[in-house]
Amino acid sequence: MVDGQEEARVSAEPPRIADGVRNIGGPLRFTNVEPLAGFAAEAARGGQQIKVWTKLALTSDEPLFHRLVENLANVINHMAQQAGIGVNLRRADTALLILKPDATAELWLDTAAVSIRCAVKRAIAAGTVVFEHDIADVTGMSFPCVTFGPADKVLCLFRGDWRFGFAFDMNPEGKLDLEGFTTTLGALYRELRYRHLYDALSKPVVFDRLLTAGWFPFAEIITAEFRDLLHHCEAGFNVGEIEDKIIAKFDDARMQRFLERWVTKPHFAAKAGLLNAAITAFRNKEPVAVIKILLTEIEGVLNDAYRAAHSGQGAKLEDLLVFAEASAERKAGGSNTLLFPKAFGQYLREHTFANFDPIAQTGTAGSRHAVGHGAAPQESYTMPRALQAILTLDQLAFYT
Repeated sequence: MVDGQEEARVSAEPPRIADGVRNIGGPLRFTNVEPLAGFAAEAARGGQQIKVWTKLALTSDEPLFHRLVENLANVINHMAQQAGIGVNLRRADTALLILKPDATAELWLDTAAVSIRCAVKRAIAAGTVVFEHDIADVTGMSFPCVTFGPADKVLCLFRGDWRFGFAFDMNPEGKLDLEGFTTTLGALYRELRYRHLYDALSKPVVFDRLLTAGWFPFAEIITAEFRDLLHHCEAGFNVGEIEDKIIAKFDDARMQRFLERWVTKPHFAAKAGLLNAAITAFRNKEPVAVIKILLTEIEGVLNDAYRAAHSGQGAKLEDLLVFAEASAERKAGGSNTLLFPKAFGQYLREHTFANFDPIAQTGTAGSRHAVGHGAAPQESYTMPRALQAILTLDQLAFYT
């Protein structure tokens, strides 16, 4: 809201960062802006006490989103009308509103440079193209060329395909947590961009079909081959129909990247000879060797990582699985990242380290216990199961 005489103007020179990178344009600037305290969390009569949202993040899937954004649009439209300009928030892909402590405001409508902070699967030089399949996780979204002050209030609305994310921090204590806001926006971006993955893991029937077939949204395939696997499971089709197609995409160059990623981790590098032998066996289409090597080494890699974090002390399997989940959450900054630590813990328990009945002969080459006890039937040692073993070990490289 705006009082008295206001003006809106476009900043003449956007701030720059390294290598001459700058914003696409400048913000609309407003003066004499009435401070916003937040959004009412409940209705009240005059004189009553109410709760006020001062920090929140939500998507357009939630009913509250529409009420809050409609009210925000009214406030911005009022500011613009008082300043004699037209603003259409509905047409903006990204809107960033910064309320300054001196009663001024900046409104960036698709003019601020946007940066997405990602975990990537390969070494990437500055300035080179990043492909969708290079991304393993998204951990932040920021505006690197916009200057924020410690007492600023920030609100951001952005579009992701046909949905929206909205986050705000009214910063009542005057100590803006910009890193926290960056992480919050990243979580919203991730939820919008990869909603199909979250939906899949939230449906027990679909996840059980994936798990039964030995598949998981592994980091290496999450933004590439996994979509086809997911579509087959959702439709109730046999994923075996597309497994050969997936295997064909893992050429020598891609297999080499696994090794390059693994040897950067001390607890992987100590087993470099064994891991190289497994990758060579995969290239030679020898699934038995791949599975025999890697399923017995996964627990060893986890134990080495555990020892490094616990002064040389080892642990039993269940403690190692808990450690893997906790490590992933710490590294990625939460439990709802694209690394899916909770779901992967379930995958490890119910597939990789699944128990088997030696009398009923329920073991398969996907189970470390069945393989270790020689209880997996020969026909279950297949190239898809070998690739799953590689992808399982690779997932731990992102976790630890």
